Amino acid sequence: MLGLPRSTEVNRRVAKEKLYANATLTTQLRDMIKDQIESVVWRNKLADSTVGVAAGETVKEIQVFEVALRQRGLDKRVLLAIAKAIPYKILFVLTFGDEAQSWMEASGTFYNTDWFPLGGFTLKFEGLNLDAVYENLSRQIAGGRLGTEGDIAEAVDRDKQRQKLERDIAALEKKVLREKQFNRQVELNSELKRLRVELEGLG
Repeated sequence: MLGLPRSTEVNRRVAKEKLYANATLTTQLRDMIKDQIESVVWRNKLADSTVGVAAGETVKEIQVFEVALRQRGLDKRVLLAIAKAIPYKILFVLTFGDEAQSWMEASGTFYNTDWFPLGGFTLKFEGLNLDAVYENLSRQIAGGRLGTEGDIAEAVDRDKQRQKLERDIAALEKKVLREKQFNRQVELNSELKRLRVELEGLG
């Protein structure tokens, strides 16, 4: 899977009971895992001993988990709960039928790819150490939203600001269309212009 070397393969099924035991789960989350997930398989382990890439300062290992779904989509809170239960960074590959989707957490925020045909998608595992490999994977999965260089935490912050501005702009555009008073329209358009300039400044 994902074209990783054989030396990284683990291919061990993770029992849902183990997730229940290790994760702090509400009844709702437990039900979601039961209803939405068919199985979880620990596919690969990327570490100094398996790929010959040095451990990073923060990333010592990267695990690849394949999560087979019962429906086309998974509540993000389930991934958060699994990620918290496991003391390593995880690349999640969700599969449903003959499609797959990758998810990864960067600086406290989850990013994901679109759905793609199984076997028709590869990620580049590049970097001088596992910190760099993890950052590169996060940027690929985020699909350009985190840029290609600079501090990843700052990139995630910028992306959050960008998303908030985009939401504010969309809401304001609707307000302008509904507003009947000309003076108020002028005020709203002026605010809209300011937000668009701010958004452009984020790049």
